[in-house]
Amino acid sequence: MELSVNIGFSFWIMGYYEGNLFVKGECLMNFVTLNNGLKMPQLGYGVWQVADDQATAAVAKAIEVGYRSIDTAMIYKNEVGVGKAIKESAVPREELFITTKVWNSDQGYENTLCAFDESLERLGLDYVDLYLIHWPTPKFDEYVDTYKALEKLYHDGRVKAIGVCNFEIEHLERILNECDVKPVLNQVECHPYLTQNELKDFCAKHEIYVEAWSPLEQGGEVLQDEAITKIAKTHSKSPAQVILRWHLQNNTIVIPKSVTPSRSEENFNIFDFELSAEEMNVISGLNRNRRRGSNPNEMNIR
Repeated sequence: MELSVNIGFSFWIMGYYEGNLFVKGECLMNFVTLNNGLKMPQLGYGVWQVADDQATAAVAKAIEVGYRSIDTAMIYKNEVGVGKAIKESAVPREELFITTKVWNSDQGYENTLCAFDESLERLGLDYVDLYLIHWPTPKFDEYVDTYKALEKLYHDGRVKAIGVCNFEIEHLERILNECDVKPVLNQVECHPYLTQNELKDFCAKHEIYVEAWSPLEQGGEVLQDEAITKIAKTHSKSPAQVILRWHLQNNTIVIPKSVTPSRSEENFNIFDFELSAEEMNVISGLNRNRRRGSNPNEMNIR
């Protein structure tokens, strides 16, 4: 299927890898197929902590580099800037994959529907590709009703897919038992020092992708890890590129963030090499079960 000159899709199956974007024979992007049949770029661009007045230029540059998946959220306060970049882009809307999220203070069935309308207005879009619950906030016990509002948005065709963020196994079990539409993914903190193996196994069993936020670890200590830097030298790549490649080969969707253009390009340039099984095992063995972000069972800020 030709998209434009010299651009096409070639689909193959190996684990979760289900598609690639090629330009003149060079692989530029892996795509995955979510459990509802929607295809999503495996590598996306995150805009957490990007100010609204910087977001337009940052997202525009990301799209120019080749990113087609953009991840934002109401609480990031940059949906307007993101939306402006989308509107001004020469890339057709249907070739972009846009994610946003409902914040904790907007949880509950009716509140979520209103919050979605407000996000859509700020983005200037008719629909989003993926809408997520940002945190389960178990203290308030509203995430099931919130998810049912996401189901309505999905059935109404206003979102193409729905999912969750920062959900532990017990939270996912309630969604699976009490709701009708299976989440397509669970976006969680994940990096070589927090590999989330048990959660990943549960999600894989239920055909739910794991998407890594903070894939390079907040603070970046993992970037200086001797094992990582050694592997990076072997491949003539940066530590960040090696870690992002590790995520891809672990069947994880990943959304690195950088407002520095050179780093955005570097993070995207990870499709021309492959880590060996031994290298993958070395990186996975660095796990310390160390969180930099909040524990989902304790994060009840509204």
